[in-house]
Amino acid sequence: MTLREVSGFAIGGLSGGEDKAEFWRAVKLSTERLPPHKPRYLMGVGYPTDLVVCVALGCDMFDCVFPTRTARFGSALVPEGSLQLKNRRFAKDFRPIDERCSCPTCQRHSRAFLHALLRTDPAALHHITLHNIAYQLSLMGAARESIVERRFPAFVRGFLRQRYGGAEGGPPQWVRDALASVGIDVD
Repeated sequence: MTLREVSGFAIGGLSGGEDKAEFWRAVKLSTERLPPHKPRYLMGVGYPTDLVVCVALGCDMFDCVFPTRTARFGSALVPEGSLQLKNRRFAKDFRPIDERCSCPTCQRHSRAFLHALLRTDPAALHHITLHNIAYQLSLMGAARESIVERRFPAFVRGFLRQRYGGAEGGPPQWVRDALASVGIDVD
């Protein structure tokens, strides 16, 4: 395939529940063998940590149902993980999903409004979907900007601190191993 004159390459057959240690190794193996000057598209990958790790491993583009599917369950993506807006604790929380987000949902609706709307109106799912897609776009835009500005390793460390800062032991071992394989130390 690499000898053919094509616009880019798709990597597929992953994100089907395989072990994360196998997942990142298969991605790395693929990107190492594909021409670096052609786009490398990783199909079906959309968890925020997976996106950041796979960018580090050499992937350029992604698609996934994750931000929309998770919205259908009332889950809103935030830098620290996700908010389950169906939970009672959001009933009187009048902050936006993410105060740093400029999406229409965060600009117009509170967590409390979305919590109440989730009980009666499927429009809540659309609002959360808009936010989740905006979150993913913002994350990938920040990753791209950090690459252009030659500060991607610092971006990765900042992302992981925000995502796993409170978690015991920090990022999962597979993340540490994958990033170490491309020279990014997360400690």
